[in-house]
Amino acid sequence: MKPRFLLDENVNRAVQRQLQRLDREIEVLGIGDEGTPAAGSADPYILKWIEQNNYILVTENRSSLPKHLTEHFSSGRHIPGLFWIRPDIGNGRLTEELYLI
Repeated sequence: MKPRFLLDENVNRAVQRQLQRLDREIEVLGIGDEGTPAAGSADPYILKWIEQNNYILVTENRSSLPKHLTEHFSSGRHIPGLFWIRPDIGNGRLTEELYLI
């Protein structure tokens, strides 16, 4: 089974387009896309959404997400995965890394 990615709203949408160009079967959505959490959604809601829909979150959020992730796990929940990306990573490099996964 191929991984499914949810890009947070701060990840450049060029990554989504580039991944889909490389392989149309890669499921990559962005927050705010149809069927995903709306832009501005709270972290706890996003974590529940990725858990229920089996998506890996791709994010730069190191400020509020760690606290909410700890609370999520403490309540007995899980997530399929999370990629914390470096703020200085280029879109091409990020696309390549996600494609390899």
